[in-house]
Amino acid sequence: MKVQGRMFIWLAVFVLVMAIVYGVWSKEPAGTTALFLAFGLSIMIGFYLAFTARRVDVGAQDNKDADVADDAGELGFFSPHSWQPLSLAVGGALAFLGVIFGWWLLFFSAPIVMIGLFGWVFEYYRGENANQ
Repeated sequence: MKVQGRMFIWLAVFVLVMAIVYGVWSKEPAGTTALFLAFGLSIMIGFYLAFTARRVDVGAQDNKDADVADDAGELGFFSPHSWQPLSLAVGGALAFLGVIFGWWLLFFSAPIVMIGLFGWVFEYYRGENANQ
């Protein structure tokens, strides 16, 4: 993770320099703001990866002499299927349509979003996928 952290920190430095250069030359506020926000996002991700890299074991990507097979094995648990993101997407789409057509549509989208959110959080505590 040290490599990824350094990459994002260097990307943040590059984006910051480009934001300053772009802001001085163009005097255009939207693009300059977007570049400064991209700098903020890059520095947050880089700091998180660098901060986390100090607390976890060294991965194969941090060893210059490592082979591809050195990083083999279980990387974590990934859900094979879930219907909950679909309900969150439908609820979110209805919520954004509520901004366009009328705030009354939020009364219909909020329960769909809440059902999807609770279902996604607790899907491995009940039903056929219960493991705890």
